[in-house]
Amino acid sequence: MEVIKVKANSRTAAVAGAIAGVMRDMHHAEVQATGAGAVNQAVKAIVLATAYLVDDGINIYCMPEFVDVDIDGKVRTAIKLTIEEHNKPA
Repeated sequence: MEVIKVKANSRTAAVAGAIAGVMRDMHHAEVQATGAGAVNQAVKAIVLATAYLVDDGINIYCMPEFVDVDIDGKVRTAIKLTIEEHNKPA
C-alpha cells in the first residue's frame, strides 16, 4: 500500500478525499507528515475524512507513531498516522 504524504501546503479536502477513498477500498491507510505544518494538515484531513466516511457507516481511528525518513539524503523524523476501521460491537 502506498503512503499518503502530506506537506504543510497540502489541501486538506484533497488529503481527506484520498484517505476516505483508500479506507473505502482497503480499510487501512497510512498518512505521513514531516514538520508541524504538515502534521497540522494531516490531522485536519483525518477529521474531515471521518465525517466523509461516517455517511458510509465506516468509523475510523488513528494510531500515531514516529518514523525515520530519508529526505534529500538526510534522515528526518516524521509522524506516521495509521488509520484503521473501527468495528462497533453489535
